[in-house]
This record gives sequence, C-alpha cells and structure tokens, in this order.
Amino acid sequence: MDSVQEQDAGWRGSPDLWLSAAYDALIENGVDAVKIQPLAARLKLSRTSFYWFFKDRAALLDALAGLWAERTTAPLVAASHAFAATKTEAMLNMIGCFLSERFDARLEFAARSWALSDGAMMTRLQQADAARLSAIESLLMRWGHDPKDADVRARTVYLVQIGYISMQTRESLTTRLERIPHYVEIYTGRRPDAAELARFRAGLEEAS
Repeated sequence: MDSVQEQDAGWRGSPDLWLSAAYDALIENGVDAVKIQPLAARLKLSRTSFYWFFKDRAALLDALAGLWAERTTAPLVAASHAFAATKTEAMLNMIGCFLSERFDARLEFAARSWALSDGAMMTRLQQADAARLSAIESLLMRWGHDPKDADVRARTVYLVQIGYISMQTRESLTTRLERIPHYVEIYTGRRPDAAELARFRAGLEEAS
C-alpha cells in the first residue's frame, strides 16, 4: 500500500478542517491559493481525502462564501437590531460591530478582492452590500429619520467603514475612540453622552 492509500485509509480531516485551511489560504494569498492540492499539502492529507467532504473546488468556495456571510453580514444585521435606549447608542452598537471580532474584517477584504475575478462572488457581495445598507437605513428610520435622510446617512456609515477595510487603514484603538463621538454625531445628528461612551468602551474591552 503506497503512502496515499495509507493516508486514505486513515484520518481524512473534516469539513471544518478543510474549510479552515481554505480560509487561511484566502486570507494569506487570495482565492487563487484556494486549491485542493495545496490545501491537502497544508493539512498533510491526501488530495482524495478532500472529496469525502466536498464535491469539488466550487463546493468549497461556496462554503467559504457562506462563512464570509456568517462572519460579516450576519453580525452586522444583528447589531442593527441590538437593544439601544437612544439612537446614539444604537449607532454605537453598529460601530462596535465593525470594531469587534464579530465582524471579520480580514475576510471581508479578501472577499472583496475575490469578487473582482469572480462574477458569482461579485453578485453575492452586491447583495450583501444592499442587505447591510438596508439594515443601517432601517435602524435610522426606527429612530425618526425620514427615508431619504436615512438612506444618505446609512451610506455614510457603511462606506466609511468599508473604506477603512478596503484601504486597510491602521489606527490605534485610542485614535478610533477619540473620533467615534464625532462620527456618531455626523451619522445621527447627535453626540453620544459620557455614559453611552463609557458603556461602549467597556463593551469593546470585554469583547477583545
């Protein structure tokens, strides 16, 4: 029995293990690095082990796109519905999502790069952008902004945050925190009070 057959007869990994390897490859080197043989080598498994869990590379990419949605769009939409006593607190919830590990900024950046060479992924990305903008817009409308105002404010919120990710802007948390009251005022028309900011900072520290 050769080495490949021996590997096939033993441990083949798991769907999560292969998906995790695909995630790492995507983050490190882009979608072109998400290929079966390099992943098998990374995991020290046979290439044929992959097919116990995924039909083909397209199925793996589909699972990777699903993971991206779970780690970006889902937490953002959830943040738009999180409890808030004021609209400034509601906006802090949204900003906090982007700053926390709940929103996978590295995966978002990689997905946007991926979409440039993959029409299907671009469609998913555009749908996600629309869903995220709608969530922020709905949040603002619930707090009294009319539809046109909410639309422009939502775009301001979202495009600033995606700009940070797309430009790979690096700022210290201290710098970001100094700017946040001003961002919230621009986004909502009101500045958060000291107690709201204190809760926001505590929440970030707890999540880190």
